[in-house]
Amino acid sequence: CKAKVEFDVVSNPEFLREGFAVEDLMKPDRVVIGVRSQRPVAAMRDVYTPFNAPIIVTDINSAELIKHAANSFLALKISYINAVANICEASGANVEEVATGMGMDVRIGRRFLNAGLGFGGSCFPKDLSAFIKISEQLGYDFRLLKEVQRINADQMERFLKKITDTLWVLKDKKIAVLGLAFKQNTDDVRLSPAIDLCQRLLKDGAKLRVYDPKAMDKARDILKDTVTYVDDMNAVAEGCDALVVATEWPEFKQLDLERTRKSLTHPILFDGRNLFDPREMESLGFIYKSVGR
Repeated sequence: CKAKVEFDVVSNPEFLREGFAVEDLMKPDRVVIGVRSQRPVAAMRDVYTPFNAPIIVTDINSAELIKHAANSFLALKISYINAVANICEASGANVEEVATGMGMDVRIGRRFLNAGLGFGGSCFPKDLSAFIKISEQLGYDFRLLKEVQRINADQMERFLKKITDTLWVLKDKKIAVLGLAFKQNTDDVRLSPAIDLCQRLLKDGAKLRVYDPKAMDKARDILKDTVTYVDDMNAVAEGCDALVVATEWPEFKQLDLERTRKSLTHPILFDGRNLFDPREMESLGFIYKSVGR
């Protein structure tokens, strides 16, 4: 005979950031517990008591939507500041200063207001698409989130246009790329804007030299032997017509700029993550193109 086993289903979404998973696990901003009855609540509270984090107990549907809504909102912030960056370029404003001024408002905050190539990875694109699909199934056309997706896609197109407007024909141009992971502090290249950029440049006939401190092996699984892999960020630009910064690794700020300028056949740097100061780069003799500045 079959034994009767009583059990409860709990929705307990995670909010871990890649590159900070242990920190986020040990020091969560909040713990969300979605339940159908109160029976499992005490047990779940016991599990999370050592973490000393706020606990919200809600129904399962709300718990699951908290996850989708949170990640979609963060994606929205990124697309919003990228849209603002486009206005900054048209008006002569500086998106970094605009973002800082916005972020000082406690209702907004500075995090996720960094203009660049757009968001990628395994979470934001997936959760955004899932939330749109869920909304459609429930009879609501979430046009705001669809616009977030469109802006994110357009951001890459705008950056590529900067490259082509400067270099003209990309065929046989040698371009160095710093960064392959979708963001800093991870080796994850899933839906990475940097990988997307490389693939588009290759499609246009460019020849690439690439470097990433963590993601080289995983990038090889995608890019194969279509690019040259370089194990030194200060050597990646040797003999290239331009350098592109595609991931915001902190160590890239320590790039030997004088050596890089001399290594390039033309001192052109496209900064897709706004790591460098435009005035400093121009004083060093670079033709410097960034985002929203």
